[in-house]
Amino acid sequence: MQQAPFARGAIISARNLHKSYGNNPVLRNVSLDIYPGESVAIMGPSGSGKTTLLHALSGIIKLDAGSVLFNGPAGQVAVESLSERERTSLRANSFGFVFQQGLLVPELTAEENVSLAAMIAGVPRQQARSISADLLNRLGLGQMLDRRMGEMSGGQAQRVAIARSQVNGAPVTFADEPTGALDSKTAREVMALLLTMIPQQGKTLLVVTHDPNVAAACSRVVYLQDGQIVSDQRNSQGGVPASQNHAQSFGAQSQAGA
Repeated sequence: MQQAPFARGAIISARNLHKSYGNNPVLRNVSLDIYPGESVAIMGPSGSGKTTLLHALSGIIKLDAGSVLFNGPAGQVAVESLSERERTSLRANSFGFVFQQGLLVPELTAEENVSLAAMIAGVPRQQARSISADLLNRLGLGQMLDRRMGEMSGGQAQRVAIARSQVNGAPVTFADEPTGALDSKTAREVMALLLTMIPQQGKTLLVVTHDPNVAAACSRVVYLQDGQIVSDQRNSQGGVPASQNHAQSFGAQSQAGA
């Protein structure tokens, strides 16, 4: 099969992605272009390949076949050609991640969780702490820098996770069910913050979700079924980048106590 050319202007171009686990094909000939400033929801039934696609685009897993091209600050990188160490470095320096359960270190404070990610990427300790405090303050957690995760609500913990994902200025953030463990009000607030912090700043957000409200807040929705893209549409109220209307319609005025 001849591979389609990579798209000009895309920050991520994926071509003919294949991934199987044993005899079970999870991704089947998936091609996709992601552009700067987009907020892209990846939807589909359980087992459709959503999280696998997210992991493939971010270099967490190795593909059986296909290519992922990342057009980052240092130029174009073919992700599948990188060594494990190089892919780890790429994720630490160029990608942000937000997960359903946050995956924060419970023994560390909010500020320590965020600054740790910066220090892993090579930022000096004091600079990392300063950047972390600024991000947490912008997310309404300026009075909670020294609180550990067990002293925070689910919504507050996800704000810490959002800050961690942005501490290195990542041009692309991957979020896997970031609102899945939250009540509807807190989910709206967390999603609004993701839109405000990422696409509204010209950066790119990819969100795996089952929630149609989350998808409706994004500028584009990609639907997977049986490992293939069956629909790829822009939202009628969406755009590139995501507009302020998205955050407003999704409850942008969030409260730190969520």
